[in-house]
Amino acid sequence: MNDAGTGVAGRKAAVSARISPAGGLDILSRHEVARLRGASDSGLHGLLRRCALAVLTSGTISDDPRAILEQYPDFDIQVQQQDRGIKIELTNAPAQAFVDGQIIRGINELLVAVVRDIVYVSTQLKQIGSDDLEPSDALTQAVFEILRNARILKPHIDPNLVVCWGGHSISRDEYEYTKAVGYQLGLRGMDICTGCGPGAMKGPMKGATIAHAKQRRRNNRYIGVTEPGIIAAESPNPIVNQLVIMPDIEKRLEAFVRMGHGIIVFPGGVGTAEEILYLLGILLHPENAGIPFPLILTGPKQSAAYFEQIDKFLRLALGDAVAAHYQIIVDDPAAVAKAMAKGIEKVRNNRLDTKDAFFFNWALRVPLEFQSPFAPTHEAMRGLQLHHGRPLHELAADLRRAFSGIVAGNVKEEGVQAIEKNGPFDIDGDRDIMQALDKLLQAFVAQHRMKLPGGTAYVPCYRVITS
Repeated sequence: MNDAGTGVAGRKAAVSARISPAGGLDILSRHEVARLRGASDSGLHGLLRRCALAVLTSGTISDDPRAILEQYPDFDIQVQQQDRGIKIELTNAPAQAFVDGQIIRGINELLVAVVRDIVYVSTQLKQIGSDDLEPSDALTQAVFEILRNARILKPHIDPNLVVCWGGHSISRDEYEYTKAVGYQLGLRGMDICTGCGPGAMKGPMKGATIAHAKQRRRNNRYIGVTEPGIIAAESPNPIVNQLVIMPDIEKRLEAFVRMGHGIIVFPGGVGTAEEILYLLGILLHPENAGIPFPLILTGPKQSAAYFEQIDKFLRLALGDAVAAHYQIIVDDPAAVAKAMAKGIEKVRNNRLDTKDAFFFNWALRVPLEFQSPFAPTHEAMRGLQLHHGRPLHELAADLRRAFSGIVAGNVKEEGVQAIEKNGPFDIDGDRDIMQALDKLLQAFVAQHRMKLPGGTAYVPCYRVITS
């Protein structure tokens, strides 16, 4: 039953409803339901509320983690265990999630994913990490368990999952280009996985849907991988048909590289730079030498200078040899798709030779420094070791953390609060690296890649020490 209401003046139209979950939510125990409802003892209810509101506003263009909560301050969600299964009670929910009094099917499925992942992580995940697993292996096992529980991992399918990274704040030309690349990938039978938000996370999925329809291809996968600190600022785009919420950014990034068979990077900002450094740091680890993993950086001709600058920064910080791990292809969607298909064929042959699974890259060595959650406090940001002479994968790990801290200061609630309280983060290191980093960040600001356009002027949450 749905009771619609428009709310008070100045607030968005809201609906109250009790819905039956779609998408196969497993039965919950009374203990699990109690934990979800208890706001004071576990904090899970607040997390559930924020994530649920994000999917109920799917398609909203915003990067302000507070904006949606301010528009729906009276929103609440309760999960009830009944004899015939789960019921989800929504109070003052966004009216845009309903049509003619019924919740939109796709949004219902995403809402189920939220409940499923929050319950699983809070109750089952802590059991992983027994004495027979090293800490790094235990964290990889945790990533596997979350993906398996979410039914993301599909056996008996040839490698075809392309991860697409890129910014949520991109130009119209760049967005159209991501669609063109997605279209070419779709024509070649590729599925798409992204961070699930707008911009470069939506475009490849949109292009692929048209190509998949033309090829009369069914059972297409448009996978969105997010985490609680991001989803509130980047609601899932409407094309996502499989959503998984990882508990933190490190497990989110590991999920991308474990289940993806190749990665395409479109223009973006600090979050995209973080992702690039994460993957390159792993590929630079000596134990991963010889493991094929196609990585393509691409954009329209207007973005050529952007990739030149990224390439220059990577070479300066990590050495010219780092360029052997990626290709840069400008303004040629078909060439991108062909190169990715060729790279994935090498991945397939390697998996057959090594007896590794097609659906999860067990062979890849992900060091603990890429798995341990990084809390971007002011002290932690000042303590990053951004110096030449370190093993390259370790330097890449700290550079990744620097960008991760800026992402937190830009869009994550806890990061925004820390900046408001204590001022910008200080980032220090070798002078040439700092100068190159400062120049790169200034370019991101000038190109409006830090925040979505239309809001207030961007105020940096960081201070790079260049002298």
